[in-house]
Amino acid sequence: MEAGNFYMTLLTLLLSYLFGTWMFGRIQSMNVKLAEEQAKRAVYEERERLAQELHDNIAQILFFMNVQLKKGQLDEARSAISEIDHHLRQAIFNLRTAPEEGASFTARLQTWLEEWSGMSGIAVDQHISVPEDRIPPSAEVPLFSIIREAFTNIRKHSRADHAYIEFVLQEDGANWSLRIGDNGKGTDREAPEQPQRYGISIMRKRAKELGAKLEIRTAPGQGMELLVTGPLREELGGRTS
Repeated sequence: MEAGNFYMTLLTLLLSYLFGTWMFGRIQSMNVKLAEEQAKRAVYEERERLAQELHDNIAQILFFMNVQLKKGQLDEARSAISEIDHHLRQAIFNLRTAPEEGASFTARLQTWLEEWSGMSGIAVDQHISVPEDRIPPSAEVPLFSIIREAFTNIRKHSRADHAYIEFVLQEDGANWSLRIGDNGKGTDREAPEQPQRYGISIMRKRAKELGAKLEIRTAPGQGMELLVTGPLREELGGRTS
């Protein structure tokens, strides 16, 4: 009788262990699949926003070009055509890779930076060390928007030949920082006073979505540096638990 109870208990424990292992494996698999689907959704949301942004930008540039042509200002019209060409090239690049092939935020960012460097002729130093699992899909769109806007400004206004990006965890382990800068001409005016030129309003809005603080440092002949710092929450753009 005692031997039977012992074997029955042992069998129950073994079955419980096997069932528990199987169940946890299923849960882990479902979590991975859910994370992948969320990453794909973030990519599609970003592409939809890019499409709207591309439409608005090209419409504005075409209107400007039409005005310049009527005035006979051909150089300005040529500049507008060049700007449209850049927007289209960047849009084609953004749409070229399927989400399944670029689910990693870090991989997509590095690829985008390499493409941007090739198109602009400006070298970029990269230091990205935030763990991939600490960047939830909900934070990817605002982060990428800030980065893209900052590098667009560098290409348009800085006259730089070198830029850098640093996205790291701070020493306290509770915050992250995103630093983007260049070795260009800088400015003697505060960047927030030029929201249309530098896209500050867009970047501040995106930083707010992340619960982050945005600062811009600049001086004549010393380039410009963008610094965004935010709390390392369970989800970078979400609510704390």
